[in-house]
Amino acid sequence: MNSQLLIKEALMVLSQGEMLVGDLLVREGKIAAIGTDLVSDCGRIIDARGLVLLPGVIDPQVHFREPGLEHKEDLFTATCACAKGGVTSFLEMPNTIPPTTTQEALNEKLELARQKCLVNYGFFLGATPENSEDLRTANPVCGIKVFMGSGHGSLLVSKEEDLERIFATNNRLIAVHAENQERILQRRKLFAGNTNPAVHSQIQDEETALIATKLAVKLSHKYQRRLHILHLSTGVEAEYLRLHKTPLITTEVTPQHLLLNTTAYEKLGTLAQMNPPLRSPENNEMLWRALKDGVIDCIATDHAPHTLQEKAKPYPESPSGMPGVETSLPLMLTQAKQGRCSLAEVVKWMCTNPAKIYKIPNKGELKVGYDADLVLVDWENWRPVLRENLATKCGWSPFEGWNLTGWPVYTIVNGEVVLDNGRINTQVRGKPLFFSP
Repeated sequence: MNSQLLIKEALMVLSQGEMLVGDLLVREGKIAAIGTDLVSDCGRIIDARGLVLLPGVIDPQVHFREPGLEHKEDLFTATCACAKGGVTSFLEMPNTIPPTTTQEALNEKLELARQKCLVNYGFFLGATPENSEDLRTANPVCGIKVFMGSGHGSLLVSKEEDLERIFATNNRLIAVHAENQERILQRRKLFAGNTNPAVHSQIQDEETALIATKLAVKLSHKYQRRLHILHLSTGVEAEYLRLHKTPLITTEVTPQHLLLNTTAYEKLGTLAQMNPPLRSPENNEMLWRALKDGVIDCIATDHAPHTLQEKAKPYPESPSGMPGVETSLPLMLTQAKQGRCSLAEVVKWMCTNPAKIYKIPNKGELKVGYDADLVLVDWENWRPVLRENLATKCGWSPFEGWNLTGWPVYTIVNGEVVLDNGRINTQVRGKPLFFSP
């Protein structure tokens, strides 16, 4: 590790949205000073004139597919994509093979991550109807993941009595995939034989999501349990939460649900298929309003890659999910450039709030003493999303062809430069994240 790194004359987005053109000094992996006319007698100096300096993005919901599904993605390729996208920390979901439902499986993932991850890492423990002891004792975990619907095998927890038992046990954050499995199964019968991928949004309709969100909120209220509702997709859920959120409840939205909608099926076909599904354009507007109002707390990608061969299967054999860690920050910075939000809001949604929600110390802000997880982006030039430029193993993006600004030029993890003018330093390794009680 370089003992010092000095970033000169960047436009920095500081706490509370304060903007400063100045310098940031990194020493031993920490932010040592922020100001103007800083000097360094050793280490590297980055001339950041014309670039914007942000805290590194914390992506609080990804599926990196290792172990067991490495043909889609693995921890190395996924974190190369993170580096290119300015994501310096991630929280990964348990639906791997085997699923992350025990301390043993968690330990295996942590060891794989230690060997392979270019950025910082944390993992969810998956809830099953039977693993209450592991849910209470396994460490370190950022939270408990519950698939209320759209899950498979032991990770599907759709019965209310099983959900109630999970909410009643210990005080860890519970993150829910909020879809009602019973309604999904009923509606699949209604659309049986229909191979148009657009019916995916009708099968897993808005009511499917709202029923599950209401149940999760009810259980959070009953047991005073921290609840995080993953990838909110509907305006009706947002409006329900506007009235029923408490300080114990948080939620997130993906760039896909903000920027894509059901019109995408015509162009993308099964590439537009994800869970929960894309919604109508009206839902885009309602989700944006909830995000701006603070009803929605943060942004996650739900990076869930599948190969193009898998995605080419006819619906409903085609799998749900799409990649996202490489494009999420440029997508949101492009929205800021176009006036939809501010730079400070992007930092709050993608850096500061994920650290607060998951109680990750010393990350998510540009502050002296905080970890030097940083990203320098070019907010002046534009370039399109192209398959040949992607680092994700699946090799495609639903945003292919979109012209974006805010692409990372440098990504810095714990003071080490992992993305250097487009080149990835594959020798850098991130660190395990820890979570305050």
